[in-house]
Amino acid sequence: MLIKRAPMFKASEITDPKLYFNRREFIAGAAALALLPRGAAAAAAPAGQLLKATRNQSFSISDPATKFESATTYNNFYEFGPDKDDPARLAHTLKPRPWTVQVDGHVAKPKTYDIDELLKLFPLEERVYALRCVEGWSMVIPWIGFPLASLLKRVEPTGQAKLVEFTTLQDPEQFPAQKPSLLGLSGIEWPYIEGLRLDEAMHPLTLLSVGMYGQVLPNQNGAPIRLVVPWKYGFKSAKSIVRIRLVSQQPKTTWEKAQSQEYGFYSNVNPEVDHPRWSQASERRIGEFMRRKTLMFNGYADQVAWLYAGMDLRKYY
Repeated sequence: MLIKRAPMFKASEITDPKLYFNRREFIAGAAALALLPRGAAAAAAPAGQLLKATRNQSFSISDPATKFESATTYNNFYEFGPDKDDPARLAHTLKPRPWTVQVDGHVAKPKTYDIDELLKLFPLEERVYALRCVEGWSMVIPWIGFPLASLLKRVEPTGQAKLVEFTTLQDPEQFPAQKPSLLGLSGIEWPYIEGLRLDEAMHPLTLLSVGMYGQVLPNQNGAPIRLVVPWKYGFKSAKSIVRIRLVSQQPKTTWEKAQSQEYGFYSNVNPEVDHPRWSQASERRIGEFMRRKTLMFNGYADQVAWLYAGMDLRKYY
């Protein structure tokens, strides 16, 4: 496969989780510090506005949730920078109100929704999902939101709609890493684009999240509205969404454009398909010392494997 542009980051700039935790163990001289993600020593995110929701047990795993402090200080959100603690340090620049989400494309009833209108339209529910990163770490988070399918049904997709494209806000004043001269992020094209097939988007597991841990989403976690697709790697779950567009052709996503040899369109969690620079066969859940075996589709195979029946998942990675 041809690479159209240089990678956004050098391999040396992305820490292998095994090296990261080993380094912490060596410096600290105590295995307990290996449980702390990078950035955990920073000030914890303050509690936000409370957000009530009913726990949906049908779509919740029983694993204990990752500590709030870890989930809000160890993040991938490249609009704030490449390091895991950049979002928590810099996210104060994001203004989640006022905020609108445009829903258009191949739909009968396109509409631009105010975020607070969305909160009133759909009942909010809490779901405990595991979210896994390609870099070998994972978290368990109690997300609050509503099924993406509920919104898509409201705008009535037409027969031409085959896929869904998600666009993140582009505003260098709110997202400092979008500034051309900052942090050397010239290898990525803004705004951030992600996509799903329509059947993936309509799956009942696919969530539009507006909160977590009983409160509104912190800025560094994708405020005020983000996607959560628990059987895919975390970068598929677009944050700070401003547009949802139904299209007939597969959108070219941000990481496909930046590093297509490493990040494919589907990006399903698959322990049998390694990242070119590390194995995906195991993972370290934040807060645990030992690594664990990575599960196919992140443990959601019973619910989603049928979506990919007959597909070569090594080819369609």
